[in-house]
Amino acid sequence: MPDAGPAPRVIADALLVTQDSRRRVVRGDLRIEGGRLVHVGPHAPREGADVVDGRGFAAVPGFVNLHGHVAMGLLRGIADDRDLAGFLETLFAVDARRTEADVLAGARAGVAEMLLSGTTTFLDLYYFEDAVARAVDELGIRGYLGWAVLDPDKTTQKGVPLENARAFLGRWKGHDRVIPLVAPQGVYVCDRETWLGARELAASAGTLCHFHLSETRREVHEHEAKTGKRPVVWLDEIGFFGPRMVAAHTVWLTGDEIARLGRHRLGIAHCASSNLKLASGGVAPVVELRAAGAVVGLGTDSVASNNSLSLLREMHVAGLVQKNQRWDATVLSAQELLDLATLEGARALGAESEIGSLEVGKRADLSLVRLDHPTLLPARPESIVSHLAFSASDEAIDTVYVGGVPVVERRTLRTGDWSRIRTEAEAAADPLWSQRPAGGRS
Repeated sequence: MPDAGPAPRVIADALLVTQDSRRRVVRGDLRIEGGRLVHVGPHAPREGADVVDGRGFAAVPGFVNLHGHVAMGLLRGIADDRDLAGFLETLFAVDARRTEADVLAGARAGVAEMLLSGTTTFLDLYYFEDAVARAVDELGIRGYLGWAVLDPDKTTQKGVPLENARAFLGRWKGHDRVIPLVAPQGVYVCDRETWLGARELAASAGTLCHFHLSETRREVHEHEAKTGKRPVVWLDEIGFFGPRMVAAHTVWLTGDEIARLGRHRLGIAHCASSNLKLASGGVAPVVELRAAGAVVGLGTDSVASNNSLSLLREMHVAGLVQKNQRWDATVLSAQELLDLATLEGARALGAESEIGSLEVGKRADLSLVRLDHPTLLPARPESIVSHLAFSASDEAIDTVYVGGVPVVERRTLRTGDWSRIRTEAEAAADPLWSQRPAGGRS
């Protein structure tokens, strides 16, 4: 059943980074009732509400992490300093030995990390997603969870992945914060039948479809050698693309492929840090994709390849990379970067009417950011968006609400015991690390 939310609450006299249609930054109040914002602006009614003094804070919409594998929280640093092929060799070997219990431990750790860094919604792609859903349910974040689908002869899953995904959708349908979906892994492990089966399942169930796409030259060239078509062209021509789809990475694209993705209004998860660390080469054509009509948000990917789940850091990196690559300091402004991390990420999920900005009627998913933190000096209304995009530290995030529920207060996780989460994650990580293949520097 949907969560009715806590008692009414007023956050009084905060600096509101609204992300509304005018991108207003104003001093004012937020009133939260039933998990939603019922007042945004000056002089919110106080009757019957708990009042929070917001004078020392900026209220910022919760960040949307548009691509990740949160259960890999146990694998940070396990395959560093390797190209994608070597990285995946290690990850596939470790994944084959994972259990639902250690996936749960990793997911709890990853969800906690995201909440403490201001992310209130994330899009995930993995297997054992029931364990991830449990972590989402327990810790209070909003999770769009994609069950990994691949060819039956290329999986370590028990049973048929597409049928596993179908069953997963049925188990979590209707949950207020767990939104199940279908997630074909990529062209390197999915044939035509698997792609179209995933599309049909997502369409019939009314869910999103999330997948990796054109991350590396090798992926593109091998698929072209096999089929005679680059991945985007091939997927378009077999009739896969449609509404409610989010592709991750999209680094290696031609102009024609950009136009195709734009025509379909695909969501795109730009994962700058992960692509840089894995030396994928090139830079995702974010500016061209947006101009063509695609909806671009930011994703961290997993801590095995990033190695962080911070959207503050991701904004910073994404902005610097695009500016430097184009020799143009005006590309991806601070305001655009904040848009990608909030409202545009929500739009890619089809959830812009629910999350992504501080507006009446939307869910109360937001962070209170300390204006006295050194990384926000000088704390002025005209500089706050720049600070969030280019300098703010995760430690500046003081309190986080999801659906009006305080999940973090004063840098402390309130919906779980971090000490226990950390202890269980360390114990679950031990056998995974002991089984990793030799090679690399990790």
